[in-house]
Amino acid sequence: MRIAILSANPNLYSTQRLLEAASQRGHEGIIVNHLNCQVMIEGGRPSVLYEGQELDALDAIVPRIGASVTDYGCAVVRQFEMMNIFTTGKSQAIMRSRNKLRSLQVLSKAGVGLPKTMFANHPKNGDITQLIKRVGGPPVVIKLLEGTQGIGVVLAETTKAAKSTIEAFYGLKKNVLVQEFIAEAKGSDIRAFVIGGRVVGAIKRQGLDGDFRSNIHRGGNAVSIELTPQEEQTAIQAARALGLKVAGVDMLPSERGPLVLEVNSSPGLEGIENATGVDIAIQIITYIEDKIRTDEGDTVGV
Repeated sequence: MRIAILSANPNLYSTQRLLEAASQRGHEGIIVNHLNCQVMIEGGRPSVLYEGQELDALDAIVPRIGASVTDYGCAVVRQFEMMNIFTTGKSQAIMRSRNKLRSLQVLSKAGVGLPKTMFANHPKNGDITQLIKRVGGPPVVIKLLEGTQGIGVVLAETTKAAKSTIEAFYGLKKNVLVQEFIAEAKGSDIRAFVIGGRVVGAIKRQGLDGDFRSNIHRGGNAVSIELTPQEEQTAIQAARALGLKVAGVDMLPSERGPLVLEVNSSPGLEGIENATGVDIAIQIITYIEDKIRTDEGDTVGV
């Protein structure tokens, strides 16, 4: 097979690992910078141009779309879907997962455990107080809707601090979520890697001392763990609800069970492969093989 990894940075660990895995399984892997793709739209003949040539001799794509270029990246993925090329991440599912508010709404409807979260359109001072009370009072977590890798996430210890932070974000014309703080998590979270409806690896991530964020990009560390049956089921349910076949599901351990923070449509491979020793890249490639071999790849309904 000929498999394209859509990535704007060919030197990233995840991109290189997927390229290696494709080769190890006897396939031709290529890296395609989706930002340099051109979408050709005409009646009955959708196509993608790359480096001046039509890019159509592909069996599958693996989207690695950065959060800052979600719209354009998903337009390219959607075009490949129109060309009936199998993708490990559907454009609609990627878009759904990237919008924090929308994804939480979808997960809520699916009955997935979530931290209490409030969203409002530039509330007045008194309304901000009510938002904070609704999620359990201070401390509260305040998140930018478009933040990634722990950026734009603030822990406000008091109502006054929360008001100041929210007002500052609104002053910058940024929308935010106000979320309950799960103290019993103690600055840790769980990342479960889901491929094709099953968990293939899981890690516990612990933030630096004094930092409630556990992102490895923020300096946190990770260790391999075995999920409880409830944690495993929650991860699978969350990925399924958002329509993601390859996903990193981030959960907080809590007294009322696992609570999903986010479902990542382009989860990094380095942290989980190093911590668990599991070859996640190979598992993604074999998933593609299985789906194409059994002709179950859904390329319709974009």
